[in-house]
Amino acid sequence: MKEKIDIKNLEELYDAVLTLKTREECALFFKDLCTIPELKALSQRFLVAKLLTENHVYSDIVKETGASTATISRVNRSLAYDAAGGYAIVFDRLKEQKKGEDK
Repeated sequence: MKEKIDIKNLEELYDAVLTLKTREECALFFKDLCTIPELKALSQRFLVAKLLTENHVYSDIVKETGASTATISRVNRSLAYDAAGGYAIVFDRLKEQKKGEDK
């Protein structure tokens, strides 16, 4: 079983994110919540995870994202060993959403 993250108010943050209904609302919320460097880091990690799940090699990921090999390695480790399944859920749902849009 995965270790539960014990950060004060984290559940409330998750609940807040779940109230967002549009991409615009999401952008407004995250712009208020995070600094620009934090948003860049989050989006970079997300793209690195996506590329790793698509079997891209480190050198291509560095070129495409500008991420360091240390960051890529950390994301890869998370996907391979520590994965809580969050990336898989999101990537599967995004694929399904894209399939629906392509019809």
